[in-house]
Amino acid sequence: MAFVIWDYVVFIIALIISAAIGIYARFSGGRQKTKEEYLLANRSMPIWPVAFSLMASFMSAITILGVSNENYQYGTQFIVINLAYGFATPICAYLYLPVFYNMRVTSAYEYLEKRFGLLTRLVASISYSIQMILYMGIVLFAPSLALETITGIPMSIAIVLIGIVCAFYSVIGGIKAVLLTDAFQSILMFAAVLTVIISGLIYAGGFSEIFRIANEGERLELWNFNPDPTIRHTWFTLIIGGMGTYLSLYAVSQAQVQRLLSVKTLKDAQLSLWWQWPILTSLSLITSFSGLVIYWYYHTCDPLLAKRITFRDQNMPIYVIDVLNDFPGVAGLFVAGIFSASLSTVSTALNSLSAITLEDYFKNAYLIIMKKPYVNSDSDSALTSKILSAFYGLVCIGVAFLVQNLGGVLQASLIIFGVVGGPLLAIFTLGMCTKIANQWGVITGHIIGMGIAMWSQFGRPRPPPPLLDFSIEDCSKFESLKTIPVNNGEDEETYFYLYRISYMYGVIIGFLITFIIGYLVSFILYKLKLQTMEKIYVQNSTEEINSELFIPPLAKYFKKKFLNNQSNKN
Repeated sequence: MAFVIWDYVVFIIALIISAAIGIYARFSGGRQKTKEEYLLANRSMPIWPVAFSLMASFMSAITILGVSNENYQYGTQFIVINLAYGFATPICAYLYLPVFYNMRVTSAYEYLEKRFGLLTRLVASISYSIQMILYMGIVLFAPSLALETITGIPMSIAIVLIGIVCAFYSVIGGIKAVLLTDAFQSILMFAAVLTVIISGLIYAGGFSEIFRIANEGERLELWNFNPDPTIRHTWFTLIIGGMGTYLSLYAVSQAQVQRLLSVKTLKDAQLSLWWQWPILTSLSLITSFSGLVIYWYYHTCDPLLAKRITFRDQNMPIYVIDVLNDFPGVAGLFVAGIFSASLSTVSTALNSLSAITLEDYFKNAYLIIMKKPYVNSDSDSALTSKILSAFYGLVCIGVAFLVQNLGGVLQASLIIFGVVGGPLLAIFTLGMCTKIANQWGVITGHIIGMGIAMWSQFGRPRPPPPLLDFSIEDCSKFESLKTIPVNNGEDEETYFYLYRISYMYGVIIGFLITFIIGYLVSFILYKLKLQTMEKIYVQNSTEEINSELFIPPLAKYFKKKFLNNQSNKN
């Protein structure tokens, strides 16, 4: 246990500030009494909180522990993914986002009902719910590692504790509280990582020594352009897979779309997307460097081999104990950063899940069973959303206990984003970029695409990733410790080829299969006259395309074509 009284003071103060912001949002303005305010902050949020929130929800505690460990364990090649985020940002901002914003939806999956039908909306909503429940399990698991390492609280207790706090925070605050607290909590995240870096630079005597040790340990890798898809990280896997992952999250995910719809104008939403990219990249890069700092400190005595920790994602917390324990309050600041990051991420995820449960499941089920639309007051809808948030919080606590079987927290999160996010991205892309796509076509493609993506990512047996070398040749600066031999994996050639493909391609596999099969089945059904395209036409017209259903370039083309046809008729 590393916590002293000043650590508890710093940790509690940080949580009190976060809670105070949430309580302020709860009792200010409309007091979270309407669905519009609880789920969309009355569409009146400024740009900066949204930008920080977009960043915090994507990585949060997973960034601090996972990206740091990625560079410690596998090297620096992963930093290339930040370029993929930059390439994908304009695609999100100028192609997908205008469609959602102009339709003024609450659930992103309302689009799918307008474009294809109710069944497509429900299939996509259920897929998203599965994705976010699994992801929240990781988000709860990550800070539990830190709490167990630094405070001595058993991981099982830490998971339950964090889960209960997150559920409470989400229930009282709504999306406005989440967005405001994300800005403060992002500062804590940066502070936690910078504390590790500054301490390492002081002890190592500067950057050169840290990079020298990293180079000797073969951690400095950046120019791997090998196109072989079985290599875990190369420019190809990181750029292609990174763009797919980013698009599946920022272009069509309910959690991010809901944030972007909380600002006043489309331009503000686009600026929020643009600003979150450098914020995200800055955190990713300094966290990557922190992994090299930790490697410098442990390059002769790896904590896992020395049996000081049980997961390498605990490397940063054990470093805080070993190096910063003489500075009261620093460990508390570090835990507060990770804890707060999880609070913000889970609270928003719970908020988005409650939104689609109310809008996509409950209201549609009521319509089907009662044969009439669900009509209720905004205050009742807000209360229902809060109850649903609490329910999903309890569900995610259970999932968190299963996450440790998926590997490192960073890789596990990207796998989950990929196998569900890729097929969902394909459904929206088919709807926004093609005329021929229809309901049964995209549903068929989605089911097959997600099935194959899950098979490719969760099938067993699969080769363990090839680790770089670790050493326990000199643990004299630590207490007498037990050691175990290094195991760098097995010969990959003995494994089924699909299981050897980089996990970064999971999102691409799901996207391509869903898109191709969805398009082909749609085309066949349309030619057989078993499915029509009536949903893409403006009501009371058989010629004018409903432009709000398509990305702006296509919408502009269809509009121009319709006007030309009308002109020729006249």
